[in-house]
Amino acid sequence: MFFGGDPFEQFAGHAGGGRKRPQRNDVDTSKLYETLGVDKTAGAKDIKKAYRKLAVKHHPDKGGDEAKFKEVSAAYEILSDAEKRSKYDKFGLEGVADEVGGGGRDASDLFSMFFGGGAGAGQRRGPRKGEDVSHPIKVSLEELYNGKTVKLAINREVLVGESRFCQACDGQGAVIELRQIALGMVQQIQRRCAECGGQGNCCSSKKERKVLEVRINKGMKDQAKVVFRGMADEKPNMEAGDINFIIQEVEHDTFKRKGADLLMTKNLSLNEALCGFEWMITHLDGRELVVKNLPGEVIKPETLAREPFVKIIPDEGMPSLGNPFVKGDLYIAFRIDFPDDGDLPSDVLKVLKKTLPNPSEELEYDENVVEVVTLEHSDGKSFGKGGAVSHSSTYDEDESCKQGEAVQCQQS
Repeated sequence: MFFGGDPFEQFAGHAGGGRKRPQRNDVDTSKLYETLGVDKTAGAKDIKKAYRKLAVKHHPDKGGDEAKFKEVSAAYEILSDAEKRSKYDKFGLEGVADEVGGGGRDASDLFSMFFGGGAGAGQRRGPRKGEDVSHPIKVSLEELYNGKTVKLAINREVLVGESRFCQACDGQGAVIELRQIALGMVQQIQRRCAECGGQGNCCSSKKERKVLEVRINKGMKDQAKVVFRGMADEKPNMEAGDINFIIQEVEHDTFKRKGADLLMTKNLSLNEALCGFEWMITHLDGRELVVKNLPGEVIKPETLAREPFVKIIPDEGMPSLGNPFVKGDLYIAFRIDFPDDGDLPSDVLKVLKKTLPNPSEELEYDENVVEVVTLEHSDGKSFGKGGAVSHSSTYDEDESCKQGEAVQCQQS
């Protein structure tokens, strides 16, 4: 019941009774278009494009406003359906109230979402909602892989007994004080009511300790929220806010995560890169995996595109949120450790030269005719900085003098 009667009593056929809704001239038929930021003449593609942009911006998992996300989703649900859109353009929100959100919703719910009031009313329906409280919770990559339930204790204010109207501020939450600052001049000051703390109502409260079970689902991502509805502090004539636990992923020593994929780096010797290798890793769920690369499958220092050489182990990444049986891949980026000078004895070098393909050809030359040079260590940063430092100003001055003398000789 609403305002002493059924808000849909004038639409007796709204539940399928067969009566046609009468068209009203005072209904709002533009609010949903304003919510999506499109014109009333916008096509289906423009509406879909606007919804996707706003959904990404306001999605709760991305740190957006949950209430705004619900508004955008409800507006798109109506305007993306040709039949619902036609009814909305004729009858406003009342015309589509029983067809949105799977049924069971009345017009006052939609008006409360978009206008903060009931069907056709300019007032808020129900109590206001208190502030939400957010708490960060650090979670390891192992816990995000396997899932976990964490018990956390919170302290909250709960009301005791019924609230009463504040007489000091007449329920306004603020009081007005008049202060004379000069003859015939009075200053008006508004301050928060000390009796009710600005709430407009007074009520006794007490501290309550509550233990919450925070469930970390497999595959949850950094900055995801675990929400406990109505568990924040209680205030008179207000709906208690929510407590949000914000997931903060702790950096792992071995694995780096991107979406459902994992990445690790492996250093190999030149022998391992050329002749194959085996090594064991402990996965995030405790399983021991033997990673094997067969002889002949050469691991290169980098790809032709100058990027790290990478291989993958399929289906050994993170579980997908909501479908943990589907996993990403484990990427392995390789780094080749080449031997330092002097690490290879002469007998080893001879064997390598005979064994490895494409050895260097021995040149025939006369040392008395050609000049033999050796290499020294350097880096590309010094390129372009060689040679002596030139004194350009002195050189230019000498050149100008010589040019001047030449001119005088020509004139004489």
